[in-house]
Amino acid sequence: MQQDLYTILESSVAEYNRPEFIAADPISIPHRFSKKQDREIMGFWAAMLAWGQRKTIINKANELAELMDGSPHDFILNHQEEDRRRFLDFKHRTFQATDTLYFLEFFQQYYQQHESLEDAFVQHHSPTALNTEAALVGFQRLFFDHPDAPERTRKHIPTPLRGSTCKRLNMFLRWMVRKDDQGVDFGIWNRISPSQLLIPLDVHVDRVARRFNLLTRKQTDWQAVLELTEALRVFDPNDPVKYDFALFGIGVLQ
Repeated sequence: MQQDLYTILESSVAEYNRPEFIAADPISIPHRFSKKQDREIMGFWAAMLAWGQRKTIINKANELAELMDGSPHDFILNHQEEDRRRFLDFKHRTFQATDTLYFLEFFQQYYQQHESLEDAFVQHHSPTALNTEAALVGFQRLFFDHPDAPERTRKHIPTPLRGSTCKRLNMFLRWMVRKDDQGVDFGIWNRISPSQLLIPLDVHVDRVARRFNLLTRKQTDWQAVLELTEALRVFDPNDPVKYDFALFGIGVLQ
């Protein structure tokens, strides 16, 4: 039975981990850019906006990129406070102007001191850690380590400490860390191993994982993320999150 499931998962990864699927996925946003920091900024923002219809997510992320003059890193580094007025009308579902302005504030302060967003995660991460849980906890604390951090924005940057699945953060890390020869994920970060990544658990992945008996926990929460990722490690301990392509593809596209 497990061998049959392995065959299904591997064939689905081969089917869905392909450049042809980039255009209809939010990962198409950072694929617009070649500069590392542009990919980080727009990848992070696209991932954080990734709930609802994928077409709408892509449109809203493209709108953000245009508001940053098509050069996110340059804009982040050099814009003045008055330049933020153009963002006051930007919103996506519960992501409102207050959240947008704080993201801009965080990014500007951060990139004026750091070359890569990778530093924000790895300063809380160990090369010998089983997974990225500590990196996610530390990043969330860093993101809101500002006296003017709005309380309402915290719901957009989750933490495992609150039991969240952290689906969007795990998806962003997949984009930045995973390395393969298909050209979908970027693999531009080197201080987190693909073996340490955790599955981005959304409703589609959750449903298919339960159908395959890879997930038995009743709640869809942080512990479910750990349980499912451990189940996937059995099939590929070096790159368990590649099966995100399989589970999401089966759940959404089949």
